[in-house]
Amino acid sequence: MSNTEPAELGEGHSPAAWTAVVIMLIGFAAGTLCFWFDLAWGVWASAAVVVIGLIVGFAMGKAGYGVNGPKYVTKHHGG
Repeated sequence: MSNTEPAELGEGHSPAAWTAVVIMLIGFAAGTLCFWFDLAWGVWASAAVVVIGLIVGFAMGKAGYGVNGPKYVTKHHGG
């Protein structure tokens, strides 16, 4: 048995993850409103926003803003 602690995964607290989640939340919220008001074009446009959020998060992760990226600085919380 090893006494070393497993490496932390970072729990997704990175600029790439937060940006992707915020964009996708906006897309889901707008899509919900458009669905409620029976605006089919708005639902599809909101679905596109969700996909764009996924692409932006992936691109930011590849650009170094992901959890293990060189541009991401880990914040240590006391404990």
